Amino acid sequence: MRSYGEELIERGRQQGLAKGREEGREEGREEGLIRGRAEYVLRVLATRGLYVDEAARQRILTCTDLATLDRWFDRALNATTLSDVLDDLTQ
Repeated sequence: MRSYGEELIERGRQQGLAKGREEGREEGREEGLIRGRAEYVLRVLATRGLYVDEAARQRILTCTDLATLDRWFDRALNATTLSDVLDDLTQ
């Protein structure tokens, strides 16, 4: 039979584990979303017949900013060159 203190400790441990699992799931969802966006950018570029060298492929796949990936995706829809997608057009 456990003491009241041991029960509190166990309850806190269980709550901590549940919170950790949920945080891990959320991180996993976000990582999956980011990876999916990067792959969609590459897919659109391939569909449009644009060559993507290894450095550009790695740049796209390692990007972790969803806004940047969304911008690249939008640009890829009408791009005629890879630089149309990846180059910063703001001046």
